[in-house]
Amino acid sequence: MKHSTLTSHAKARRCMGVWTAIVLSVCLFTVPAFAADDPLAIVNNLSDFIFSCIKAIGIIILGWGVVQVGMSVQSHDASQRTQGFLCLFGGLLIAFCKEILTTIGVV
Repeated sequence: MKHSTLTSHAKARRCMGVWTAIVLSVCLFTVPAFAADDPLAIVNNLSDFIFSCIKAIGIIILGWGVVQVGMSVQSHDASQRTQGFLCLFGGLLIAFCKEILTTIGVV
């Protein structure tokens, strides 16, 4: 009976020590966050980053479309040529989506 009481007491003491260390770490290791003056600039930067990622994906698809068209010309396969041109034009649309959206006035 005495042994289980010591074990629970030791566990409680250990939990209290861990809790104290966590609270002390949170209090001592806080770092102030310096926010930008213009929150709209942050949104614009995020938008530019997302559109640059989309543009990179579009260029990859565009390159794959060029490869498919080249392989279809070599093998004289009409269905592969159609898929290649669809991939090529889809890659162009994806690569220049920001410019297209700006032109029609959405972005």
